[in-house]
Amino acid sequence: MLKSRESREIARRFGVDYFDGDRAHGYGGFEYDARFWEPVIPDFVNHFELSAESSVLDVGCAKGFMLYDLRRLLPGVTVAGVDISDYAIANALPEVRPFIQVANAKELPFEDNSFDFVISINTVHNLNRADCKRALAEIERVSSRGAFVTVDAYRNPEEKVRMEKWNLTALTMMSTTDWEAFFEDSGYTGDYFWFIP
Repeated sequence: MLKSRESREIARRFGVDYFDGDRAHGYGGFEYDARFWEPVIPDFVNHFELSAESSVLDVGCAKGFMLYDLRRLLPGVTVAGVDISDYAIANALPEVRPFIQVANAKELPFEDNSFDFVISINTVHNLNRADCKRALAEIERVSSRGAFVTVDAYRNPEEKVRMEKWNLTALTMMSTTDWEAFFEDSGYTGDYFWFIP
């Protein structure tokens, strides 16, 4: 479904309309549901060899759902999260609210190598190309052991057309091969995955 310019402008404010407003402008109600992250957390734990002594940063944490499940399934783990949205942070789950803050992915408020593992799901592509590159470099800078990002991507002209019609918030969309070159140029060495419509 083709998204209107108005819907994209509203969505890119990342406020109440995007998270909990009309479905045309975003999620149409962004509520916690264990079935989304609970099955994925063990994969993160195993692949990145996380333990109760590990530290994890979520860049684009929204209301903190992933961090909540991570703390629940791996007691003792140190977590932190950042999001550009004042609304999301203010309406985060109470259990993770002390660990998250408003910040921009292109300038993370942490020292070098502050975290063992950094995750960013469908976030850095919301920045323009130059800032997306900065965000990837920042993720690399603050992670000491590993990182994982997902971005909007396409593999052929048909998927590109679908992406352009469907996209609400991404400012940087590329083919999978262009993303791989972009990761290398940005100095990003972590893992990645594609979100393909």
